Amino acid sequence: MSLATQHDSADDSPGLLLWQVTNRWQAAQRAALKPFDLTHVQFVLLATLTYLQAAGPVTQKTLADMAATDPMMTSQVLRALESRELVHRPAHPTDRRARAVAVTDAGRALVNAAVVAVEACDTTFFAGLGADLPGFTAALRTLRRS
Repeated sequence: MSLATQHDSADDSPGLLLWQVTNRWQAAQRAALKPFDLTHVQFVLLATLTYLQAAGPVTQKTLADMAATDPMMTSQVLRALESRELVHRPAHPTDRRARAVAVTDAGRALVNAAVVAVEACDTTFFAGLGADLPGFTAALRTLRRS
């Protein structure tokens, strides 16, 4: 008995192709981030926090929403970053019940060095798309909204 699929070939399955490409991209990102001793999710949260913090205090919920990460996982990753003194949790200036999440100077320096490697990795990885890259990026934004 054969696989009950609607596709004539595995290369016709957008889900399978996305999974395969994502795995290869994640491997490339792991290699790029290895010198910084950061996982990709640590990098994403540290970079997102650094970006958001420029506009004022950031809550854990705001960070998780912007990064599109699970709140429980966000909390665990922040604890790991806090243990490395890359983030800290000062009192929130306008909400006595809440704590803000903030990047330390060491965290900011690390993420600003790492973002150069991450963006160089992306440039190399997606180079094969050439002039199709803007359309691909637009398609990804469409999928993110759905």
